[in-house]
Order: sequence, then structure tokens, then C-alpha cells
Amino acid sequence: MSRQRYWKITPDEIEKFTYNEDKMLNWEIKCIREPEEKAIFIGLFLYRHGTPFDYESVKGITYYYNNIPRSELPSITEFLQKRFGGKELEKGDRIFLKGSREIFSAKEIATLAREMETNFNTKAVISLEFKDLSQEEIKESGMPESKLLPIPGK
Repeated sequence: MSRQRYWKITPDEIEKFTYNEDKMLNWEIKCIREPEEKAIFIGLFLYRHGTPFDYESVKGITYYYNNIPRSELPSITEFLQKRFGGKELEKGDRIFLKGSREIFSAKEIATLAREMETNFNTKAVISLEFKDLSQEEIKESGMPESKLLPIPGK
């Protein structure tokens, strides 16, 4: 299996992509607050095959946070639950929305990134990971080669 990772993508860029959603393994939206040096961010992600939680894999959207006051977490969780549902589980600095609706389309990821920017005063940077995209699929998707971060095979 070959893997391709695209990184440092903006919501405007991803919205134009037309990739095969079935080949997406995961996505991440890192929502950064200024000043960037203070490392204040919220990271949303979704793994197609679930996120490890203890000894099981939990399906659904998960977020983590860094230097975000705990008092803000309920509003982030509520925002995401209104859109995607899911049962809240917490482990360390990660909040899982077990069973939440999963999204893989470029348009939905772009919309979520923009909503996070607006609602939580952040700047979104998106990463996408795919499996087995052919050169033709990559070319047709509109994903720029300059944003491709190859993942070495095993």
C-alpha cells in the first residue's frame, strides 16, 4: 500500500480538491491562535478505521488541545456535537465523539475548518492522508504536488 500525505492546506485550497473519498485514511485540521509562538491550538482529526482509546478503536471525530483553558472545552465539544453527534469520551488531552458522523469530502472539511476559524478565533491548517492514489488520480484531484509530503513505504 502506498500512502500520500498533503499538508499545510488552507480551507480555500481544499475546497477545490476532487479526490476519491474512499481512499482517504485520515484528515486533521489544526486550529492555531495568534501569536503562533504561544502554541495555543485545537486539533480536530478523523481516522477512517478509528482512533485508539485504551484497548479499543473509537470511530468518530476526535479533538485535542494545547494551552486552551479547560473552561473553553465544553463550547468546543458542544459545537462539534451539534454538527456531528457522538458520545463524549475524554482521555488525557483528547476528546472523542464516539459514533459521531464521519466526513471525508473536501467541501465538508473546508466548511468545518472555516467554522472553527470563525467560532474559536483560530487559523486552520489542514492535512490529508490517502492510500493508493494513482498518479492520474492525484493529477485529476487538483491537489498540488508542492503540498505532497511522501510517506516512505515499509
